[in-house]
Amino acid sequence: MFGRIFLALLLCCLNAPFALAHDKEAHGSHKVPTLNKPMTSVTNDSDSITITFGPIDLPVGHSGDLAASMPKHFFNIPEDRYMTGYKTEVFTKEGTTLPREYLHHILLLDMDQDSISCPGEPLFFAGAGMEMRETRFPEGHGVKLDQTHKLMALVAFYHKAAPTKDAMARFTIYTAPKGEELHPMQVYQVGVNVVCFSKFDQRPANQSDEGIAIDTGVHVIKEPLKFLVDGCVKFAYPHSHNGALLIALENLTRQQTLLRTVPDVLLDGTLVGFPDRQVYSDPVGFPVSTKEEYEMVLVHHRPLEQPGDIRGMGNYLLYMTRDACPKAEGSTTVASAE
Repeated sequence: MFGRIFLALLLCCLNAPFALAHDKEAHGSHKVPTLNKPMTSVTNDSDSITITFGPIDLPVGHSGDLAASMPKHFFNIPEDRYMTGYKTEVFTKEGTTLPREYLHHILLLDMDQDSISCPGEPLFFAGAGMEMRETRFPEGHGVKLDQTHKLMALVAFYHKAAPTKDAMARFTIYTAPKGEELHPMQVYQVGVNVVCFSKFDQRPANQSDEGIAIDTGVHVIKEPLKFLVDGCVKFAYPHSHNGALLIALENLTRQQTLLRTVPDVLLDGTLVGFPDRQVYSDPVGFPVSTKEEYEMVLVHHRPLEQPGDIRGMGNYLLYMTRDACPKAEGSTTVASAE
């Protein structure tokens, strides 16, 4: 997903959803975030690629005082591989697990491949915010990573994190065995908030890098969506913030709810994560079309007594094939929370 690099938005923010300050870099006129310093390392194993960030002392701000950020890290993989899933962790150098709220976002970009959802920007192919969802794509499907392409990894910790010595983050990409061919998927970003960074200057006044301003009480936010390509969605990675009650993707032309994702939260609305039954994963998939009208939906609740500037997001990273779905019968709606 980037001419200008967030998420929001998640990843959001898978971005997704996710954004920062920007400077000029590779991929023609593409721009990437301006960040601070310590160390990032990449290790390659037979079934995974692991990017480790840190250590860094928290909190540390960057431009806009949004998050404590580390330098962008460019790397290549030693041979072509298929990504079949990923997971995110935050911890201290000594190995103590840190609260998920400390993570603002992790982003992985392919600087030599164009985004299909944000024309003119490099591809945002994986990432996570505080949901830190461990992901496994449907069997037989994967996202091809090219050994000749320059990949970029970056992390930002939340600027309100408590003072912490030697904080670290780790992003593990699961891969298929070397030489194994899978059904290739591409990645498409959608959200209630603006997800393409080249369009940040077109955002409404109530949106920022951290999301949409949320007032107290219950609010339903809807945004129209047009897909730029046809495809068949096999997996949807959700990204949201504290206070989210539901995010959804709806086909208005066919009057179908395609995705309906309810997060697990604490009594005060703090996001715990997305349980398995709320994450869409199906080798059959559902179709999306350039000829039909869609809508993204975020339902958010902000407690009446909660002070400060609260920002929300409701995003998906859609992993899709570019062919027709094997069949179009049956419901494609995610099961509701039990």
